[in-house]
Amino acid sequence: MNPQAEILNRAISEANPVVLELLSRRGKNIFFPSKGLIRQGLDASTKKINASIGIAMEDDGSPLRLNAIDSKLNMPPEETFPYASSYGKAELREIWHNIIREKNPSLGNHPITKPVVTHALTHGLSMSGYLFVDEGDEIIMPDLFWGNYKLLFENAYGGVLSFFPLFEGSGFNTAGLESKLNGPGEKKILLLNFPNNPTGYTPTEEEVAKIVAIINRAAESGKKIILITDDAYFGLVYEPGVYRESIFAPVAALHENVLAVKVDGATKEDYAWGFRVGFITFSNKLMNEGMAKALEDKAAGAVRGNVSNCAHLSQSLLHVAYKSPDYKEDKIRKFELLKKRYTKVKEVLEAKYTTSDLFKIVPNNSGYFMCLKLKGIDAEEVRQQLLNHYDTGVMAIGDMIRVAYSSLPTDQIELLFDNINNACKDVKKIG
Repeated sequence: MNPQAEILNRAISEANPVVLELLSRRGKNIFFPSKGLIRQGLDASTKKINASIGIAMEDDGSPLRLNAIDSKLNMPPEETFPYASSYGKAELREIWHNIIREKNPSLGNHPITKPVVTHALTHGLSMSGYLFVDEGDEIIMPDLFWGNYKLLFENAYGGVLSFFPLFEGSGFNTAGLESKLNGPGEKKILLLNFPNNPTGYTPTEEEVAKIVAIINRAAESGKKIILITDDAYFGLVYEPGVYRESIFAPVAALHENVLAVKVDGATKEDYAWGFRVGFITFSNKLMNEGMAKALEDKAAGAVRGNVSNCAHLSQSLLHVAYKSPDYKEDKIRKFELLKKRYTKVKEVLEAKYTTSDLFKIVPNNSGYFMCLKLKGIDAEEVRQQLLNHYDTGVMAIGDMIRVAYSSLPTDQIELLFDNINNACKDVKKIG
């Protein structure tokens, strides 16, 4: 093992040896190379003559650049063209750290790591797999999930997705979660995604309290738990009584046997899908400065070994946005637009389809999506019927139709559900 990795492992173990045990083989071996080329580059960075940096420069010392690109940017070239740090832009990390605390007040003063920038949520989840998933490790999650988890955790790292039913009746299946978490084995990796993709469901405040208690009881019994929160749609909650913080917050300092890993970003929170900027943040009850820095170094080392660093231009644009005096007001306007669409979906379904013999409305209260569970009708056939005869596109997932109402003008929503209803009738008649 590289001596730099050993130093990081020692810092983690001195604070809490459980966290070191939770790291995968890759996670234990990874480090951020503070020596070698990076160290030499830092040594040379303040010198008059610097022939160490691996980019090209104009004669005036600014980054060499094409006018065809530079002319489209109203930003200093130093903020856009050079490489960003593998940790991410320092100012952006600081702002996002403050945003996490502002949006999750139950964190209180408990320490969390400075977020490390990833290439959006998918890359952040992949880096979680890199750091914590060994071949054969189970990743516990609800049975309604984003299909890309299979590529991220099974194909890439040899993990095994292990499911419990998301719903029990019309609410979150806490009993199913508890059964899975207390199954055989000491190391447990739990992945929760709220608002959930595909269903658009977030647990209520009471359900979250039960989830946290279940995790705590499992930790008390000796389970060593990694909770990964996929917070892609964080903040888009439309109903009273639904939990508005990330589950990362109440788990961050829950128990020494629990490591909380928050994966989030600007992708959906700030409607910047193509910017590809995400973050990964860690917390543990016994986390001190040494552990926090070691986890940041390991995450940055994994990023460096995977994509080197993330897009500087995207990070700089977000940094400017977060400092803008209009940012919060603008976000409220966009939230209200999505909530208006959610409300219209709810109105249409309650008025016309609550007792349908063709489909059942899957519980939903947040996010971008909602689902209809079909009753003995093939979802793919319905999808094809919608495409071919109703000029309508949806997603078929198992026996469900997923509707992304986030992308629809409000005046199309009633017609969409009428089309789905009619397509279901067509397919049932054909069958």
